[in-house]
Amino acid sequence: MIIRPILTGFCATAAIFASASAAAHGPGDIVKPNFEQTIPNLPGKSLVAVEVEYPPGAASLPHVHAKSAFIYAYVVSGAVESKVNDGDVHVYRAGESWSEPPGASHPVSRNASKTQPAKLLAVFVVDSNDKELTTPVR
Repeated sequence: MIIRPILTGFCATAAIFASASAAAHGPGDIVKPNFEQTIPNLPGKSLVAVEVEYPPGAASLPHVHAKSAFIYAYVVSGAVESKVNDGDVHVYRAGESWSEPPGASHPVSRNASKTQPAKLLAVFVVDSNDKELTTPVR
């Protein structure tokens, strides 16, 4: 039956988005699934995108990303303060972007403003079997 493959695909997609949206986000940030698909010409790889909305003053908890995840981050609106690995803290404004290498540590990811919201699009190229896209640092 066609229902079983559809349900299996839906459950796999839901698991990816659940780990992306719940694992390392802090009080006040809102993570929404945006896109997920396997990459046909890169066997074993998937493209996963999530939107991270930061109300004024909101932040994500410090976290690490999946060891296979290459990330492209694009600020859709507002300004986002970010630090990757041991790099400097940098403020990215709407229209600016950065990348993060596989297994990156993300000790700072927050709205740079206490009065204006910010929105970030995070695009992951990741091993399809990596379900935990972010893990909180304890």
